[in-house]
Amino acid sequence: MGVSRGAFARATGAVAVATTASRTTGFIRTLALAAVLGAAAVGDAYNGANSMPNMVYELLLGGVMSSVLIPVLARAQLRGRAYSRLFTQRLLLATVIAASVVTVLAVACAPLMVSTLVAGGEQSQLATVLAYLLLPEIFFYSVAATVTAVLNVRDSYTPAAWAPVFNNVIVIATVGIFAVMPGPVTLVPASMTTAQILVLGLGTTSGIVGQAAWSVRALRCTGFRWSWRVRPIPYTWRPIRVGTKLLGWVVLYVLISQVGVAVILRVAFSHGGVSTYTYADLLFQVPYGILGVSLLTVLMPQIAHAAAVGDHDALVADMGRAARYSMVALVPAAVAMTLLGPMLTTVMFIGRVDVESARLIGIALALSAFGLPPFALVMLQLRVFYAGNDMRTPALVNLAMVATKISVIALSVTALPDTAIAVALPVASSLSYLVGAIGGHLILRHRYGLLGFHSVLETFARALWASIVAGVVCILAVGVTHHLLDNPRAAAAATLTAVFVLGAPTFLVASQKIGIPEVRNAKALLSR
Repeated sequence: MGVSRGAFARATGAVAVATTASRTTGFIRTLALAAVLGAAAVGDAYNGANSMPNMVYELLLGGVMSSVLIPVLARAQLRGRAYSRLFTQRLLLATVIAASVVTVLAVACAPLMVSTLVAGGEQSQLATVLAYLLLPEIFFYSVAATVTAVLNVRDSYTPAAWAPVFNNVIVIATVGIFAVMPGPVTLVPASMTTAQILVLGLGTTSGIVGQAAWSVRALRCTGFRWSWRVRPIPYTWRPIRVGTKLLGWVVLYVLISQVGVAVILRVAFSHGGVSTYTYADLLFQVPYGILGVSLLTVLMPQIAHAAAVGDHDALVADMGRAARYSMVALVPAAVAMTLLGPMLTTVMFIGRVDVESARLIGIALALSAFGLPPFALVMLQLRVFYAGNDMRTPALVNLAMVATKISVIALSVTALPDTAIAVALPVASSLSYLVGAIGGHLILRHRYGLLGFHSVLETFARALWASIVAGVVCILAVGVTHHLLDNPRAAAAATLTAVFVLGAPTFLVASQKIGIPEVRNAKALLSR
């Protein structure tokens, strides 16, 4: 099931184009939401409520779908086409049944969920109403994730990668409708009209519905026909018993993760920092989402197949290839976010987000950017463990990560002023990624022997040196523009323009002089 370098590059490039469109429209969606809702009480209520379907989905379903389904489907393929088709039908039907039950229970428990994160008051009431409208997303998240896994195992990557674009476009349109609706000049939880709340909640949920519908259509275009008459479970009890044992570790992993998420949201709500943390985290995810997700989307079926047949050499080779390309893309992104975070957010966040709040988001992004390369490695290691049918190790590694995160947050709450706590939350997450990457690497090395990680470190060092050279240009641009311009938004915009015009070419020239093969391969692919 190996893929040639050319085929790998073409598949990754096609997914990267779709993912770039997805992240770009998602980026616009985030800015639009921030512009109309702000980063205060209303923005916090919306972002907090919108995180609840994600929390429930990850807790009860998402951990299985995000990383476990592809290895399971890949192993089913090894047993023949007929068995694979039947297994896939059962999986889809079981997903619909389980997602329906979970969604109904989550909607019923909406007030209880909000009360655990938000203190009483008008903000809590608004978050509760929005939770009722947004929690049905769980069902459609589940369908989209399962169908995407089926598409990827069938070597269809690009159609599913375009699905989030439809979600983003629908939400952007929702924001446009919200902006032109009659409403209060000062937007606070008590002043929002019923129509505004309904448009915001139902429009956001409609985006996930559109994403799921596009994924199902893409699966149908491959020739697959969904049957509702198949039994959702196997005919014998043994596969269920074995699967339940493995699933227990996955549920534990997700439970541990959601404890960390709940702690962050509780602290963020208490200190008025939900929007600051949410927007900084969304920006943090953008570079990884464009390249890292593209790489793993294409490589995950190969890794799963290599693990299923016991081809450790191919498994290690694919791990190394994904890690090296991730370093080349994410190291310069991390350096750029560190140097330019406050200026970037000052330009991007406008409308109801004032300059001070925008800069605070940028500071949080800049201080947490060091966690971007470790985060990519953690995501890669997680998929390797699951591909090897090992659900236990990721749960234990995640326990160390969440313990690190909670410890840093607890220290921040006791030692830092209120205004700095929102900035400390993404920093705590980045430190946990660093702990997870180190722990996962040591375990994989013990299991598979030498992983060739010296080449990854070499690529990291070269990418870092090239980024530092480009960073010098960034620093000069910051100094010149801020000396010439007094307006903070104008100075930040001029800085970013100068960096784009001078910084990116400087990095490419420096990487060519230093010698980074992955950059040369990417340039050759683009020239073709």
